Amino acid sequence: MLLDNKTTAIIGGGPGGLVLARLLQLQGAKVKVYERDPNKEVRQQGATLDLHETSGLKALRKAGLIEQFYTHYRPGAGKLRLVDEQARIWIDDHKDSHYTEDRPEIDRAPLRELLINSLAPDTIAWDSQFIAMEKQAQGWKLHFANGSSAYADLVIAADGANSRIRPYLTDIRPVYSGITIVEGNVYHAAQNAPALWELAKGGKVFALGNEQSLILSTKGEGSLSFYTGCKVPETWATQSGIDFNNKDQVADWFKKAFSTWDHSWQELFQSEELWLVPRPQYHFPADQHWSTQPNLTLLGDAAHRMPPYAGEGVNMAMLDAYELAASLTEGSFADLSAAIAHYEQEMLPRAASVTRDTLDNTILMHSINGRERLQQLFEQMGK
Repeated sequence: MLLDNKTTAIIGGGPGGLVLARLLQLQGAKVKVYERDPNKEVRQQGATLDLHETSGLKALRKAGLIEQFYTHYRPGAGKLRLVDEQARIWIDDHKDSHYTEDRPEIDRAPLRELLINSLAPDTIAWDSQFIAMEKQAQGWKLHFANGSSAYADLVIAADGANSRIRPYLTDIRPVYSGITIVEGNVYHAAQNAPALWELAKGGKVFALGNEQSLILSTKGEGSLSFYTGCKVPETWATQSGIDFNNKDQVADWFKKAFSTWDHSWQELFQSEELWLVPRPQYHFPADQHWSTQPNLTLLGDAAHRMPPYAGEGVNMAMLDAYELAASLTEGSFADLSAAIAHYEQEMLPRAASVTRDTLDNTILMHSINGRERLQQLFEQMGK
């Protein structure tokens, strides 16, 4: 095997990096995952994840984890209500007797836990935030913010949308999509946002109006995550003057920015048990490419970040892991450079196609008639 007598470093312990570590270990490879979180108990923010048959679920099957997935997934969490800005319901999966769970949902925390538990002991080096690396021998010397360093023959960047590894491979910059999200999480939502918790009804809400979006997603531990989507300048998050650690300032912004929306949406900001962060949405150019290196490559958002409006981010990362592991371990290539080149030649056009679809959805959902257009799309899909 190409990885015999070699050490592989995976930078980033998200789903893509953890799936890759699992797949490589199943083939006997020596793998270390470096994760910036201080420990595995760190609270996982963000909406539930819907996994797709030909990507996320495919990777879990290859990893021998599909039964564990179905032990932890949340039946019915994918049921959607499409509403307008006045909270009027236009599509309701809860009333659809033909609803099928074709994209099963799982919360981020249990997915992460089952992936971590599938790895050999001490695979993950916690509190290891990557800061720099330089070439050493045939590989790389890695340096971390905690003062430690390590050598790896092969480095794989799974460190997300703001990857610090990516610049060692390419200087291609991301493109602003025109949309900035304010992401939030309301804890104990049944008490702190009861009307919106009931509206979501254990599933999701897509609310569209006035060229804006608001997406709600319930989680099994009782919190309600949300994403506001607005057309603002790229620098809005840093130049708006809003302190996003100050709930009242964000609430005041929301009242003004979403002034045409029903006041019931303001319930999101009534509790002190609230977490908030602004996220400008970027994507990489569809025609991006770089020269293959024999000891460095990328997966997931580090390779092909995109807005969340198609639910493809985690699925593409897990499919990247599946395809990269196959290239590295199945004996089809003469050396690491050829294996990595094959992976990148398959991954980049696939990611470009998904990015284009995602951007189409982003434009649609933030158009003047976004709700009507999305409803028509869902009805064409038989939703």
